[in-house]
Amino acid sequence: MIRSLLCLGVAALAAVLLALALGSVTIPPLGLLDVIQGEGSALHRTLLWDLRLPRTLAAFATGGLLAVAGALMQVLLRNPLADPYVLGLSGGAAVGALLAMLAGMGTLLISGSAFAGAMLATVLVFGLAHGTGSWTPSRLLLTGVVVAAGWGAVITLMLAITPSYKLPGMLYWLMGDVSYARTPWPPLIVLALSIVLVLPLARNLNVLARGPMQAAALGVAVRPLEWTIYILASLLTATAVTTAGSIGFVGLIVPHMLRLVLGNDQRIILPACALAGGTLLVLADTLARTVIAPEQLPVGVITALLGVPTFLYLLHRSR
Repeated sequence: MIRSLLCLGVAALAAVLLALALGSVTIPPLGLLDVIQGEGSALHRTLLWDLRLPRTLAAFATGGLLAVAGALMQVLLRNPLADPYVLGLSGGAAVGALLAMLAGMGTLLISGSAFAGAMLATVLVFGLAHGTGSWTPSRLLLTGVVVAAGWGAVITLMLAITPSYKLPGMLYWLMGDVSYARTPWPPLIVLALSIVLVLPLARNLNVLARGPMQAAALGVAVRPLEWTIYILASLLTATAVTTAGSIGFVGLIVPHMLRLVLGNDQRIILPACALAGGTLLVLADTLARTVIAPEQLPVGVITALLGVPTFLYLLHRSR
């Protein structure tokens, strides 16, 4: 366990250093070391401390938040296709955040509105999928896809009535963009606190993954645990959406790949998701801002190009 997490930690550090060095202006390794020591040119110092470091930390936090949220949803649903983006949580959070933006609210209220939207999406998906009987993973997945499409229609309507001068920034944000994330510390703190909160529940989550009846028979308080997962996954998704917009498939790819390598013990998977999800999004953001430099792509485009084939592959395997 410790060895795996150490390897992921080293990979995360390497990805962060790569992101700090690469861009439209490349900072060589010695130049990067000089800046870290308080020396180096003024241009390199500005690039590193004012632009690249906040963006890289924000990307890392966002990726970790989405990956942990995806892992929690997959345990709850016992379905590797579960993901905040696919189930409509990201869409609900985006609608809530956009409403707060249009109303001219501050950052804290935007985050609260995004959380309310994600919780509303969760209630809608699980309520509609449950109906008068019990939900099945396939029924829940289909309901999530339909609700996500509904959120997309609401977002389109909101954009249609938005003043033209606000449209470019909102559109780019919706596609997933960390270039405007200047305060990465709130999402990093939320990510760290969520891991601290969820690790004591890891044993119960391992039992819940076998099914609610088995978990109840073994003494697990199933309903409070499920509501904890609902609320925590919504909070993580809302924080990620507030930080970097709607970024898809990170919560789908990372937990699934880690389970193939590390097994299904949540004591390992959850902290590993925080590190691997952050690493993936840092690398994706580095690629997004270097592939056609000096122009930049939304990082959501890169994750979608990775996530769509993975989703189709998992959907085919689930047959």
